[in-house]
Amino acid sequence: MNILSHILGFPRIGVNRELKKAQENYWQGKYNKKKLLSIGYKLRKKHWKKQLSSGLDFITVGDFSWYDHVLNTTMLLGNIPDRHKNYDNSIDIDTLFRIARGTAPTGHSTSASEMTKWFNTNYHYIVPEFKKDQDFNFSWSQIIEEVDEALSLGYIVKPVILGPLTYLWLGKKTENNSFDVLDLLKKIVPIYIYILKEFKKRNIEWVQIDEPILVLDLPKNWLKKFYDVYKLLHGTIKILLTTYFGSISHNIKYINDFFVDGIHIDLIHGDDNIFSLNSKISQKKTLSLGIINGRNVWKSNLDNWFDVINNIKKSRNKLWLGSSCSLLHTPIDLNYEKKIDSETKSWFSFAIQKCEELSLLRDSLNSNNKNNIEDWVKPINARELSTKVNKHLVSERVQSIRNNDLKRTNTYNSRYKLQNKKIKLPILPTTTIGSFPQTKEIRNLRMDFKKGVINQELYDKKIRNEIKKNIKIQEKIDIDVLVHGEPERNDMVEYFGEKLNGFTFTSNGWVQSYGSRCVKPPIIIGDIYRSKPITIDYAKYAQSLTKKPVKGMLTGPVTILFWSFPREDISKKIIAKQIALALRDEVLDLENAGIKIIQIDEPALREGLPLRKNKWKSYLKWSVDAFRLSSSVVKDETQIHTHMCYCEFSDIMNAIVNLDADVITLETARTNIEILEKIKNFQYPNSIGPGIYDIHSPNIPKKKEILILLNKYLKIISKNKLWVNPDCGLKTRSVEETISALKNMVDATKNIRKKIN
Repeated sequence: MNILSHILGFPRIGVNRELKKAQENYWQGKYNKKKLLSIGYKLRKKHWKKQLSSGLDFITVGDFSWYDHVLNTTMLLGNIPDRHKNYDNSIDIDTLFRIARGTAPTGHSTSASEMTKWFNTNYHYIVPEFKKDQDFNFSWSQIIEEVDEALSLGYIVKPVILGPLTYLWLGKKTENNSFDVLDLLKKIVPIYIYILKEFKKRNIEWVQIDEPILVLDLPKNWLKKFYDVYKLLHGTIKILLTTYFGSISHNIKYINDFFVDGIHIDLIHGDDNIFSLNSKISQKKTLSLGIINGRNVWKSNLDNWFDVINNIKKSRNKLWLGSSCSLLHTPIDLNYEKKIDSETKSWFSFAIQKCEELSLLRDSLNSNNKNNIEDWVKPINARELSTKVNKHLVSERVQSIRNNDLKRTNTYNSRYKLQNKKIKLPILPTTTIGSFPQTKEIRNLRMDFKKGVINQELYDKKIRNEIKKNIKIQEKIDIDVLVHGEPERNDMVEYFGEKLNGFTFTSNGWVQSYGSRCVKPPIIIGDIYRSKPITIDYAKYAQSLTKKPVKGMLTGPVTILFWSFPREDISKKIIAKQIALALRDEVLDLENAGIKIIQIDEPALREGLPLRKNKWKSYLKWSVDAFRLSSSVVKDETQIHTHMCYCEFSDIMNAIVNLDADVITLETARTNIEILEKIKNFQYPNSIGPGIYDIHSPNIPKKKEILILLNKYLKIISKNKLWVNPDCGLKTRSVEETISALKNMVDATKNIRKKIN
């Protein structure tokens, strides 16, 4: 028996973000549809070739998306909300972009569909919308076309498609909440059967169907539906049922009975006992072991896996090795990193190298020879002795943390009175979340400084000019609490990582977050500490330009942790404490510099929530403690803000309260204020700024629309606790869009104030 290797998916953006650039050029009218589609084909062709050259036994096809793979499935099933349809009811790529963005190069504009996090990752998906009489039909043939492309190139193809039950679970009801979304399966399953038959016509042996919700605590009626659905799907071609991001032991008695030919298990992010699972899963099924981490950049210890899998293969004839999940969450190619020193670089493995790891381990197991593996893992062992990793003073400081370090001096109500007296804001104070448009000129300025084209003095002068522009814009619009606009920041996490010790950075380590939004996560390689102030000079300068308060802007410890690639030799809890202590020093310096309002963003708080509810309490305790450790150093008169976006806030309401931030701003523009109803029922005690318009859509909110929302908000939130703001940062918008939208926001707020007064 020979072991085979495969991956669950490959990054789609291109090593130089070719997809991002093509999307944005198309949206701006610079590319026509033919050119956009051509770039997509070239990327797929290049990525398939990379998989083949790395030695994988299957080429994964169907993982390419123009925005996200859940939206791909929405298109495939013809599940197009009425407001997004073309006038003639046709479906094309502009339909897809309209669902995602609320607009497209052609056709009408409307409200975009909701966007939220893909399980506990920083990848976002567009939420499917369902109604009781929802129609479905096979109307988007992208996956069939891409399979044909790959077959024409001579590849052994394994198509991948999101499973029907996961698709339904990830969606939302838009009307008539009394119906059961599982009733829609009878309309969806025939489309899946049709697709599997199309694969069979093409002599494809295996299809990968992703059902990651099987790692969750599912209701029994959902688990039983898996049995029924896969009984209907079974028999056309072989089905590899893939699970990832967690354990499946709690559901294994159901999973083992499903009518599938293979099961994939994530052995990185779950805590399953592989030997126990191996004994429980039928020997007739192929077992795919996810042993290469698809969500981090560290080399795998293939030496350890060799011994484990060698034991398993003695009792199982059908065995595959795979990535734990799609490699979508990792950078593409380590070979493009020319500036990382050789020692540090030897510790890493990006998507292409992970494919090579799989082939190396497969070949070693099939030949029962681990010599090549021993060479591969030498840098892993050497890292334990590196002076870059452990810092004694950091460990001592973490151990010295006491409970009093996690508490403000007085309660919110006491602080509220002191802050009102000191800051003197009107009712319904207006503000923004932090960033202002990142123009081409600003990006070029940072790049010139990074390359040494301009010196520090000239760079500071130009950055201050940008800050001055932002302050003038906000003062002219008459916003109440200003921001400096963050022109010096490339990314809200990467920027802080560059200023802290314990991180390293890539030149080309891009990862897709959603659509055309790509991030370059820092890599945490050692203990973290702050050696000098980070934001103080620009914050003080911005405040010197205006009599209005200017917020100090920081990224929170949990978000810096989860939006970086963390080290794996210590717990996330310890890493979060290290970051929190570094930020605590920065918060105190901001206060001492005269900054009256400090915002510490934590959009990743919900993202880090474990997928199993029995692990929530422990995580929420240490994550909330990390935030409070960073924020509780200030006096009562200093106002602490935080910001969160694109997540299921209702899951963490207790934790949000326990953060004890004076003001929280939330993304709510795409959720039809559903979260605010939950906040009302929960009786959230502090001040809150629900997003008044969607910054991820180029649509400019009308004053009338904002007035309607504000009146709704005032029925839920006290006028003394309601803040008015966009739902996220403005870096992705143009200056013209930003000014128009903010002016409408402020004008609408003033209108409401007059009525209240």
